[in-house]
Amino acid sequence: MVKQQRAARTREALVHAAAVAFDRVGYEAASLAHVSGSAGISMGALTFHFPTKEKLAAEVQLHGARATRAALDGMVDTCEHPLRTLVDLTLKVARLLDEDVTVRAAARLARECLPSEMPWTSVWLPIAESLLDRASEDELQPHADPQALLALTTHLVSGTESYIRRCALVPEQRESAEHQLARIWQLVLPGIARGRVSPVAPVRRRSSPRQPGPPRP
Repeated sequence: MVKQQRAARTREALVHAAAVAFDRVGYEAASLAHVSGSAGISMGALTFHFPTKEKLAAEVQLHGARATRAALDGMVDTCEHPLRTLVDLTLKVARLLDEDVTVRAAARLARECLPSEMPWTSVWLPIAESLLDRASEDELQPHADPQALLALTTHLVSGTESYIRRCALVPEQRESAEHQLARIWQLVLPGIARGRVSPVAPVRRRSSPRQPGPPRP
């Protein structure tokens, strides 16, 4: 039991160190030697748990995808207004990208087309598509094409990740990604939604500290 717990702690430390590395420099530039040194774990122990960098990257993607899925769990089941729920979904994703280095790393690895049993976009993109399909019934204006709006949603999330990386060197001088995205949606919604559009605000946050390891471009 003690050995299993120690092995689990070792794997978690390696995954976190790898997430920081992949987030900062990407898959190609990250090295197993750097991950080993950052985690304070021998190269032998690293390769015992993850024989190749590809397997380590796949584990980081899996951790990031699971964290995202947990944050979004139940959003569709309880929603009464699909379009507003879509907005809230993107705001939650923006917060995760801003605060969770493993999620940022998973997003970057997915963008770099690394193989994974659970690609990061596969967690939130189908939910967004489902919400837009439901919204098209009575919440979208006739000209608002759900597929075009799905593409817009994808671009907004990708742009959020890019914004976080671009502003990483001067974090004290930037608006949070979640707040910026809320302001963008406030501009978009009047052109696609039927009826009155209420103000968009960041969803209520859970108390969780920001993880270390800010991203670099």
